[in-house]
Amino acid sequence: MGKRKSRMSKLAAQPRKPPKLETAFTCPFCNHPGAVECRIDLKYSIAVASCFVCKEDYSTTAHALTEPIDVYDEWVDECEKANEDVDVRVKRHRC
Repeated sequence: MGKRKSRMSKLAAQPRKPPKLETAFTCPFCNHPGAVECRIDLKYSIAVASCFVCKEDYSTTAHALTEPIDVYDEWVDECEKANEDVDVRVKRHRC
């Protein structure tokens, strides 16, 4: 007589699906949640992230492995890099 297959062996044999990544993001300029949409055109190797609320956009080069989260992260990194160059003025308290 053969051994019965357990339920766990059936579950272990099924391939796991990778978690889905976000496709709508918070705008770094207007902070509106879910307002940034990323479009990737591999034919022309262009990726564009744009906010439909404040109409800001960012474009970069794309390749076969480019995902929307990569385009958004690059946009945020460029914003932070641009803000580092700005002099921060410290207000002095008068006594």
